Amino acid sequence: MNREQVKKHIKDYYAIEGESLWASFPNYLVFRNPRNKKWFGIIGDVERSKLKLKGTGKVDVLVIKSDPLLIGSLIKNEGFLPAYHMNKESWVSVLLDGSAKAEDVKPLIGLAYDIIDKKK
Repeated sequence: MNREQVKKHIKDYYAIEGESLWASFPNYLVFRNPRNKKWFGIIGDVERSKLKLKGTGKVDVLVIKSDPLLIGSLIKNEGFLPAYHMNKESWVSVLLDGSAKAEDVKPLIGLAYDIIDKKK
């Protein structure tokens, strides 16, 4: 998946558009539950070196809330990394460079939304 596909999926299924919260990070979007305002995902462009990836430049990343029991197995798959700039026990990073497949990412977005929706 890529950035635009993730944004479209979240808009189509949850009627949520990403919010740009930081002027100094215009490419970052936060997705939050409209009822309780809790974040369930963030898209940003991150330097490859900060993610310990080969090459130079930035890569788009979706950081999403996850079940801590899933994270260990998720990060063994191509396109998945420990959470960038979030709690690594309950968040996971997904590279949006096409390495993570839509059929793997979409259910995780749903899980992230459900986890946050249950929190009061």
